[in-house]
Amino acid sequence: MAFNTNLEAGTLKQKYITQAWWKSNLIYLGIGVFIGLVLALLISAFNGAWIGTKGLSFQILYSSIISLCITNCIYISQKLLFFSKKKFWVYIAIYYSSSIIGMLIAIELIYLVQAGLYDVPYHFFHLQDTLFSTVVVVIICTIIFSYHAQKERMNARLKEKDLDVLRLNQMKTQAQLATLQSKINPHFLYNSLNAIASLIHEDPDKAENMTLKLSKLFRYSINQNQEALVTLQEEMEIVSTYLDIEKVRFGERINFHTQVDESLKNAKIPRFLIQPLVENALKHGLNNMTDRGELRISISGTDKVVISIADNGR
Repeated sequence: MAFNTNLEAGTLKQKYITQAWWKSNLIYLGIGVFIGLVLALLISAFNGAWIGTKGLSFQILYSSIISLCITNCIYISQKLLFFSKKKFWVYIAIYYSSSIIGMLIAIELIYLVQAGLYDVPYHFFHLQDTLFSTVVVVIICTIIFSYHAQKERMNARLKEKDLDVLRLNQMKTQAQLATLQSKINPHFLYNSLNAIASLIHEDPDKAENMTLKLSKLFRYSINQNQEALVTLQEEMEIVSTYLDIEKVRFGERINFHTQVDESLKNAKIPRFLIQPLVENALKHGLNNMTDRGELRISISGTDKVVISIADNGR
């Protein structure tokens, strides 16, 4: 089964290579026809008279055969020599050498075809055509090489941009997870669940109410709408929810006092700004208070919002 799978994969790969080879030859055949037309027009302009149908067909045949021979010589050299573009100067040397060898083969092939079609004698090696064609081939190959090099550079830049976007998305996800972890204190969750567990048998209604408040707090923490700013009233609602949960834990040990200027209830503040400050006051300031603990939240101001979190602990 594995052998058959490998055989099928090899067959598909060979089919793909063959299709790519045919496609490349058709493209460069079209380029050869176009160059032949351009050369016919240039020669006609230089001579001051149209070169005729025979001259046009010769130029198209000439350019097409050269184009195909050069393309296939480069293709064969790539397959036989296995050279890499990482070795730039080796690549350049083989690229131009293959092009010139393809051109020399093409010139002799052109004159063989011409001898057969028009019944004219064939003579090996045509120096004048070789010199002229070498210049044309070097120019055209340089243009083609520059085009492909530019295309590869643009593709590389696009890939870099795609990687940058992917990295940014990963960083964003990591930042969101870090923010979520910073918002949800594991110790607070652990203590809250313990408090709920102890209340289930003693006061089921109170346990249910505490569970709902904990759910509300976590829903606010997750922030599915990705809102950066909320109203002061929304923030204070979640602070009140948090304090209600903590009152079950601390009981009468701590008194909570909240004073908020009603005119500021629609003021916009960063999300989760107040709750972490309150949590720190409880965790670091009042944690060891056995009784008469005080935590005060005061919010006032006119042109700016002043938030004060105060406690009488350490």
